Amino acid sequence: QVQLVESGGGLVQPGGSLRLSCAPSGKIFALLIMGWYRQAPGKERELVATVNSGGGTNYADSVKGRFIISRDNAKSTVFLQMNSLKPEDTAVYYCNALNVRDRTNYWGQGTQVTVSS
Repeated sequence: QVQLVESGGGLVQPGGSLRLSCAPSGKIFALLIMGWYRQAPGKERELVATVNSGGGTNYADSVKGRFIISRDNAKSTVFLQMNSLKPEDTAVYYCNALNVRDRTNYWGQGTQVTVSS
């Protein structure tokens, strides 16, 4: 069982930046495609970005050019650097891990990001 521990959410003004972190438990980080999803009030959860073990990334169109997902394999941690934040980025952000070997999906507890002046 993999547990995901998230940190880094908070309140930021429009145009500001935040960095989210997520550290899975266990020793299978190399087998995990890591990602961030978000869910705004009244909306469905949506993909933000993913990164595979080789560093290949995928982004939602709404965050391209503003957000950067990365992973530190030595520290078994994934990051989401969020720049030029907009009010519409306000949501609960969830860390996700997909085990490529057995296709098991894991979710973090979520961290609130609020963009407001």
